[in-house]
Order: sequence, then C-alpha cells, then structure tokens
Amino acid sequence: MPVLVAVVAALIWGLLAVCARIECVDAARAGARAAARSEPHGAVLRAARGAAPSDARVAVSREGDLVRVRVAAELPGLGHLTVHVGGEAVALAEDTVR
Repeated sequence: MPVLVAVVAALIWGLLAVCARIECVDAARAGARAAARSEPHGAVLRAARGAAPSDARVAVSREGDLVRVRVAAELPGLGHLTVHVGGEAVALAEDTVR
C-alpha cells in the first residue's frame, strides 16, 4: 500500500509539473504578442505574469526584428527534488513590418 501511495503522489507531482510548463509557454506567448505590438515594457510583463505560475521569472529581450520572452518557474519538491520549468516565445516586432 505505501508503494501505491508513493506512485500516485509521483504521478500527481509529474502532472503538476507538466501543467506548470504549459502555463510558462502560454505566458511567454502572451508576453511576446504584447512586445511585438510595441506595448510598454510594464504592459508586456503584466501580460506574461498574468498567465504565468506564481513566483515565475519573466525576461524580455529584443534581437534585431525579433522580441523574445522567457518565463521560468520552480516547482517545490521533496528536499532537493525541485523542478525548473520554463517556456520561451519569439515574435516579429510589428514596427519592422512594412
């Protein structure tokens, strides 16, 4: 019985990690869309943080015509078993399109 409980707990923890990864990718996409529309930096961060897991880190950068948004979060685990999840999105800045 204890083994069954441990397996179920591990499956639930893995499912939470997958869900957090999906949230990070969605948050990065939301931030990249906002940055591509040339919205202010604060609005880009709010858009990304609104869809990101709590306590996620958001980084916005511009590389030529592209804007890149990275979202990273940590999931707590037992002891040193924390999981780092993240997502990244890139979009073409609208002010560069003619």
